[in-house]
Amino acid sequence: MRSRIRCGCAAFASILVLLVSACGLEAGSAVPLRVGAGSIRPVSELKGVRITVGSKDFTEQSILGYLVEFALTAAGAEVRDLTNITGSNSLRDAQLHGQVDIAYDYTGTGWINYLGNESPVAGSQEQFEAVRDADLAAHGMVWAAMAPMNNTYAMVASAKTATDTGVTTLSQYANLVNTDPGSAATCIGTEFSVRQDGFPGMARKYGFDAGKANKQIVQDAIVYQAVADARQCRFGSVAATDGRIPALGLRLLDDDRGFFPKYNAALVMRKDFATAHPQIVDLLTPISRLLTNETITDLNRQVDVEGREPAQVARTWMAAQGFITIP
Repeated sequence: MRSRIRCGCAAFASILVLLVSACGLEAGSAVPLRVGAGSIRPVSELKGVRITVGSKDFTEQSILGYLVEFALTAAGAEVRDLTNITGSNSLRDAQLHGQVDIAYDYTGTGWINYLGNESPVAGSQEQFEAVRDADLAAHGMVWAAMAPMNNTYAMVASAKTATDTGVTTLSQYANLVNTDPGSAATCIGTEFSVRQDGFPGMARKYGFDAGKANKQIVQDAIVYQAVADARQCRFGSVAATDGRIPALGLRLLDDDRGFFPKYNAALVMRKDFATAHPQIVDLLTPISRLLTNETITDLNRQVDVEGREPAQVARTWMAAQGFITIP
C-alpha cells in the first residue's frame, strides 16, 4: 500500500518521462528523508556534485534507488530523486540522454532488452561480464558493483493449485496449456507479456502457443493476490524476489529448461559520469555485496505486505548496517 504522497510522486515521474522527447526530464525532486554520515563519510571529491538517481516504477527498484540516494547524500553529493520512472525502456532512455546519472538495473534486462540478444549467458558472473563489456562498447554505459540478488522473472502457483494440477515445473505448465488451457488460466504483467525474456520467449522455449494460452494481462501488483485466490488465475508471472511470494504462500515453478536469464542488480552509469566520479563505485560496492535474495525479498515484503514507504525501508536498513545515521 502506498501513501497519497507516494502515488503523487509516481504520477509526477510518469509525466516527466513523457517529456523526454520534447525538452528532457527535469532534474528531479529532493531526497525524501534526511540522513547523516555513518561508515559512509563525506567524500571531498563528491561534495556539492549534482547527481540524479533514477529507478523504475516498482517496489524493489524504488528501494534500490533510495539506497543509492542515501549513500551519496551521506558522502556529501547534492542528490536529486528521479525514482519511479515508468518502465525499463524509459529509465534506459533517461540514462542515455543524461537525465539520470546512476541507477540500479538488471543484467538480464540489459543483455536481452537493451542489447537485443535472444539467449541469456549462463551464470551470474558470466552474464554480468557479457553485458558490461557489450554495453560499454556499444553505448558507452558502465555496469559495476553487481549484487548477489537475482530478481529473475518466474511463474508461480498457489500450493493448492500445484497440488491439484501436479504442476511444479514450467514444462508441466506448458503441457497443461497445450492439453487443457482452461485449467491453466494465467495472469501476466503488462511488460512480461511482450518482452522476449518474458511470456513470448518462454512459450517458444517450452513449446506452447502463446496466442492460445488462457491468459489475462494485468498490472503486476494484481498478479500475486489473484494467483493466491486462484479464482481469476491459477498461475502468474512474478519477480522472484517479491516479498508477496512467501507472504501469500506462492510456489515458484521450476525453470527446468533454463529459459530465464540471470537478473542480478548492478549499478549503471554513463562512461563520462563514471570516469569523472570513480569514488562512487567504491562507495556503493559494500552496499551491493549485502543485497542477497533474502535481504531484498524482506525489504520488498516490508513495503508490499506491511505497507511501509520504500524510502523509510531503505533508510532503516542502511542505518542498521551502519552505512548512515538517522538524524
